[in-house]
Amino acid sequence: MQDVSIFWLRVAAAFYFPGLLTAVFSLSRHRLIAFRPALFLFGVAALLHFVSLVDLARQTQRFPAETFYESISLCAFLLAVLFLFVNWRYKFASLSTFIFPLVAVMTLVGATSAPVASWTDPRVRNAWLLLHVTLAVAGYAALVVASAASLFYIVQERRLKRKQTSDRLPPLATLDDVLSRSMALGFVLITLAVVMGSVWGFIESGTAWIADPKIVVAWVTWLGYLTIVFLRVSAGWRGRKAALMTIGVLGFSAITWATHIGIRGELTK
Repeated sequence: MQDVSIFWLRVAAAFYFPGLLTAVFSLSRHRLIAFRPALFLFGVAALLHFVSLVDLARQTQRFPAETFYESISLCAFLLAVLFLFVNWRYKFASLSTFIFPLVAVMTLVGATSAPVASWTDPRVRNAWLLLHVTLAVAGYAALVVASAASLFYIVQERRLKRKQTSDRLPPLATLDDVLSRSMALGFVLITLAVVMGSVWGFIESGTAWIADPKIVVAWVTWLGYLTIVFLRVSAGWRGRKAALMTIGVLGFSAITWATHIGIRGELTK
């Protein structure tokens, strides 16, 4: 039965999750945190992931990439193996801040190919949804602060190029620091919100959760956010580039927020 393959894939996702948290908090601190333990768990997860794929191929007698869930699971495994090789060969540890979260969420999506039991207690359901909404709102608030700092940065930079000074705006270094800290905090909160929201949607709607436009938009926004934070921390993107990209992510977040209008009604069910 494919339940065995799904079981091992979900165990693998659980082992990938510490790597996601490590990467997220490393991005917020601008340095790698607990990389070696996270790398070990990531390797264990990749091994369990391989077991899941082999078991699925054995049971179905076909290549394990026929459905969307199987394809994204296989892609996550290949990314994991590629990262382990690159890190072993080139010691490219900073790449983990991008690969760990990406592989973790892709595996999480792949592990939702079979439905689970519904909520046993409506209070747990509502509390889970309320926490998801709270994290999302706090994350968007941090992103708004980062975007405001970005706008002020662009204005201040333009004034300095014109040799105009203004005591009303902080120095560029201060604005860049506010942008960086707010963006990192927002990314941590939104990452947790997206994961919790996806789990809620999966339990609520079964395998159909992935087709929900709210989920799709949220994941696209998160992926853009991850890319920006990674480029800022690992590739050294600062100043105007980071400011413009942050404003762009705010635009995607506004679309995400719009698609979630009415979600509060779920709390009354």
